[in-house]
Amino acid sequence: MKRRILANEVAEQLFETEAAIDTALGKIAGLAGLLPRARMESNVSAVVGQAAFESIARSLTALTEARREIVDTHHNLTRMKDDVGLRRVAFGEGTKPPGSDVPLTGLVSIEERKAG
Repeated sequence: MKRRILANEVAEQLFETEAAIDTALGKIAGLAGLLPRARMESNVSAVVGQAAFESIARSLTALTEARREIVDTHHNLTRMKDDVGLRRVAFGEGTKPPGSDVPLTGLVSIEERKAG
């Protein structure tokens, strides 16, 4: 039972981290989209602020790489969950990707575990 409780804590933190990265990606993308419009509507030369355009592009790339790493972490934690005997326990509410090897029967959801 302790493994399930700890695994649930890990899963919740993982999901929060994934959401934070996705939120940050959306914010950076919004800023990256706003910069050219603001430049054009302000009638400022394209030469002005080039360093800002380049750094926002690097930020977007870096955060995309961070997202890839957290997805890899997710997969590694799923394998760990299986290795410690929690293969039939599902965490989270999201839709599993096609081809997922998670069995669809006999799973115990977080809500069921909390209730029982």
